[in-house]
Amino acid sequence: MSPRKISVLGSTGSIGVSTLDVVRSHSDRFQIVAMSGGSNLSLLEEQVRLFRPDRVAVISEELARELSQRIGRDLDVTILHGVEGMIACATHPDVETVVSAIVGAAGLVPTMAAIEAGKSIALANKETLVVAGSLVMEAARRNDVSIYPVDSEHSAIEQSLCGHRKNDIRRLLLTASGGPFRTFDADRLKRVTPEQALAHPNWEMGAKITIDSATMMNKGLEVIEARWLFDLPQDQIEVVIHPESIVHSMVEYVDGSIIAQMGVPDMRTPIAYALSSPERLSLDLPPLDLCQLGKLTFEAPDPERFPCLGLAYRALQLGGTAPAVLNAANEIAVASFLEGGIPFVGIPQLVRAVLERHQVGRLEHVDDALKADLWARSAAREMLNDFCFEESQ
Repeated sequence: MSPRKISVLGSTGSIGVSTLDVVRSHSDRFQIVAMSGGSNLSLLEEQVRLFRPDRVAVISEELARELSQRIGRDLDVTILHGVEGMIACATHPDVETVVSAIVGAAGLVPTMAAIEAGKSIALANKETLVVAGSLVMEAARRNDVSIYPVDSEHSAIEQSLCGHRKNDIRRLLLTASGGPFRTFDADRLKRVTPEQALAHPNWEMGAKITIDSATMMNKGLEVIEARWLFDLPQDQIEVVIHPESIVHSMVEYVDGSIIAQMGVPDMRTPIAYALSSPERLSLDLPPLDLCQLGKLTFEAPDPERFPCLGLAYRALQLGGTAPAVLNAANEIAVASFLEGGIPFVGIPQLVRAVLERHQVGRLEHVDDALKADLWARSAAREMLNDFCFEESQ
């Protein structure tokens, strides 16, 4: 059997690195033929030399020139840049599966291009479904494309749904670690620094996703993603805080049964399942020792401590362009917090202000989502200049 040909969008991010680790461990099963990376050219060069793809894309023309100089004539690789370069990597004629791991709304356009080209999608970029979920799922149906979730929570739900009927579902239960501040009171939250927020207790992720985990916006985005992936209304999708991050999510059925997927917190597990489903690949991971762990705890999220979660539910309820605005405003707010521009508690305040100012429009084309995204970014940047952040949430 010939190796399955893969394109990795976002190869230098945490998901991309883990994906390539899975591919390297199963080189008889997978072959990398295209990849796109960010600004970490040293890592990207190392990946290109190891996996020898046909096409590579970077963000800018300047970075493309520098990467070309680094590689020289050692390899036969086409180096592209910008959105067009990412689309070229996503639609490479030999590619069978595209791993969509670009962080943020930037992943929408190349992922949609891959779907229109008939590629299977291993989706780590939750923003694609947050920004334009109805359009993405319709395109997947029209092109007979399978979308395999890479997020550990959605992968767990998909695995817990196997062999069961949709009509028998009572609730999807998305688990959340609660991040590093789940026990902080309002006074301590006011003083949170970027360094504290980046210290996730269980997972190693990129900066933006780690901050989203600390505010629980990440879980809010996952609620929106789950609504589209599993075609269920938001009142059947709930969030449960589970600090140990061992139960990755659960499905409750109408007879009261709850089926959960468990495992050590390592992204290689859902990545491997997305690439090989319904088969399972052998991974070099430590076994889960429940006896040593001793206990699993669960608690309800505090809406006062985690207002971003409520904002995500509100955006999903509003529908149309509201989720795209929520996501874009959050990206600006998180970037500003990391740069020291706003306090940690200012993230949900800015997102709420932008969402309240937005006049929700219909989502009929990808351009509608992109225009809403641009509007929200502009509005959020404008508010950063004169917005008065309150002392508490």
